[in-house]
Amino acid sequence: MIAQDQAVPDNATIPNVKVKTLDGAVVETATLGTTQKPVVISFWATWCKPCLVELQTYHDLYQDWKDELGVEIVAVSIDDSRNARKVPAFAKGRAWEFMVLLDENQDFKRAMNVNNVPHTFIVQNGRVVWSHSAFAPGDEDDIEAELRKLVTGVE
Repeated sequence: MIAQDQAVPDNATIPNVKVKTLDGAVVETATLGTTQKPVVISFWATWCKPCLVELQTYHDLYQDWKDELGVEIVAVSIDDSRNARKVPAFAKGRAWEFMVLLDENQDFKRAMNVNNVPHTFIVQNGRVVWSHSAFAPGDEDDIEAELRKLVTGVE
C-alpha cells in the first residue's frame, strides 16, 4: 500500500499555474486532466534516482495503459532553470513518449503542496482523485489498480 501524505487533498481542483513544455510552449495546469480519462501527473527531478525509476517504469507501461485505459502521463520536472536546460535531452535520451513539463520556479509544485519527489497524482475531471509520494518497485501495480477502478468503476 502506498502512503498518502499532506499534498493537495483528494477531490481538490488542480490549481492554475503556468508551466512550459520542452519546446517552450506555455501550458496552464488547470487544463490537465479535465476529462473522464485519468491523467497521471508525476513530479520529478533529474537528480532524483527514485523519480527516474518511477518514470522509466511508467514509460514501460505507458502504451498498455494508454491503449487499455486511455491514460495520459504528464511528468513535471521541478529542476531549477540551470538544470532544466538538461531536461529535454534527458527525456529524449530515455525515449519517454509522455508529456514532460518544466516547473522551473516550482510554482506548480508549491500549488500542489508537494514536499518531496517523486510525487504522483491521478487527476480526472479536473480533480485530484488519488496521490502518493515516494516510489518503490511494485507501486505501479497499486497505481494501475486505481486507474482501472476509475475507468471501469469496479473496485
